[in-house]
Amino acid sequence: MLLYILGVAVVVVGLALSIGLHEIGHLVPAKLFGVKVTQYMIGFGPTMWSKKKGETEYGVKAIPLGGYISMIGMFPPAKDGSARNNSTGFFNQLVQEGEPAPAARSSMAAEARQASADTIGEGEDHRAFYRLPVYKRVIIMLGGPTMNLLIAVVLFAVLLMGFGTTQASTTVGSVSACVLPATSDRQACAEGDEAAPGAAAGLKPGDRLVSIDGTAITSWDQSTAIIRESSGTPLQVVVERDGAQQTLVITPKLTERYVTDADGNVVTDASGAQETTEVGFVGIGPAGELVPQPATAVLPAVGENISGVFHMILNLPQRLIDVANAAFGPGERDPNGPISVVGVGRVAGEIASVDTIPLASKAASLIGLLASLNIALFVFNLVPLMPLDGGHVAGALWEGIRRWFAKLFKRRDPGPVDTAKLMPLTLAVAVVLGGMTLLLVYADIVKPINLFG
Repeated sequence: MLLYILGVAVVVVGLALSIGLHEIGHLVPAKLFGVKVTQYMIGFGPTMWSKKKGETEYGVKAIPLGGYISMIGMFPPAKDGSARNNSTGFFNQLVQEGEPAPAARSSMAAEARQASADTIGEGEDHRAFYRLPVYKRVIIMLGGPTMNLLIAVVLFAVLLMGFGTTQASTTVGSVSACVLPATSDRQACAEGDEAAPGAAAGLKPGDRLVSIDGTAITSWDQSTAIIRESSGTPLQVVVERDGAQQTLVITPKLTERYVTDADGNVVTDASGAQETTEVGFVGIGPAGELVPQPATAVLPAVGENISGVFHMILNLPQRLIDVANAAFGPGERDPNGPISVVGVGRVAGEIASVDTIPLASKAASLIGLLASLNIALFVFNLVPLMPLDGGHVAGALWEGIRRWFAKLFKRRDPGPVDTAKLMPLTLAVAVVLGGMTLLLVYADIVKPINLFG
């Protein structure tokens, strides 16, 4: 239980740091460009701790499911409106032309402009976010996702170059007790089943293959190739056990195995049936070992993860339907499907608490989990919908395009894009994200993904 809690704690702290650094990615360029930032918060809900330094309040809130920075003047005033200066602020009331003040205040767009105007104090209008050039706003909003990408690159570098990837070693990891054909309906041995050649010869998990019939074994695939071609032929197998070498005589048994391609996937014929072939069989499986990778492997791994998250987002509606069917029905969860923070914590706890996984492999798995989380934060925040960072970037880019065309055709500057008009869509997106989060949390509680059976 202690190791389980430790695994959960590692992910929680790692996620909090990732969120904190994400917000720093917004904070630093905002301050460099002169925008007034009133708050830097990790989490949502009630404030647990805060301290004001200069004009910015830094703090931690009760629900560690995100974070934010508050910049003044996120929305421009309406073009056809006026800003009335009350005693409480520079822009304190926005009223659209031809529209009664109560109706303007009741609209979501007007309320968003009002709230934005209220953040701007006397003489601070030049420090409002909407006043910045387009490229500066894009830099600020991309700062957060970029920080997550950089974190992921560093973590993948540590994972691949420091720990390595799990590959089949020349050490025996498992020994089958009996011979079962690939098409057998049973997975467990029963009384009367023929003993597997490896078990009959005395092979044990942990034995390292040294040579087979005088051929030095340098890879598991090499030993597999020899065994598959030697059915019925006694083989002199030298293994290293407890630091000493032993010679065993093993006669591979001719049995039915599935045909696989170069990627290890089972080959199917024209009718869709899985193809089988008869080959030599000993009944042993390899133990995995971590093999450090070169620096050139880091960016391709990052790109592969980005592609995976991108495709998951594209198929998110169907993925969520599958999650709902599993959560409220008898189906099983897809191990590669979306999960919530609760699910990530459970996976981390399982990894840390499994006794059969070496410590180095546990650390590598947790680092990989945090790296993948940062990739998810990077890609998800680039979705061009407010309130996500990508939505603000899309609004700024659209403003830049409009102004460029106006300048090209010598028309009047159209001014800032009124992104406050998108508030109904923003609310809808927030509701969908909230519903998605609740569904995933529920599914991770009642039907969690179990990586270890």
